[in-house]
Amino acid sequence: ISYSLQYLFPPDRRDIFEIDRNSGKIRLRGDLDFEDIGFYRLQVDAADQGNPPLSGHCKVVVEVLDVND
Repeated sequence: ISYSLQYLFPPDRRDIFEIDRNSGKIRLRGDLDFEDIGFYRLQVDAADQGNPPLSGHCKVVVEVLDVND
């Protein structure tokens, strides 16, 4: 199974998260700031190598909490 990441919201912040294509593990590439963006909506797509290939997807919502206040 191979995994890919689609950014749903915000569409212009594609550099924040990355996904391991083999395991599906999502990681941060940088820092998150509550004052900048409070939540992210991502879609994870998964596809196998079968014939015909099967695929599926799920939505991941990341809510950023303001721990400084």
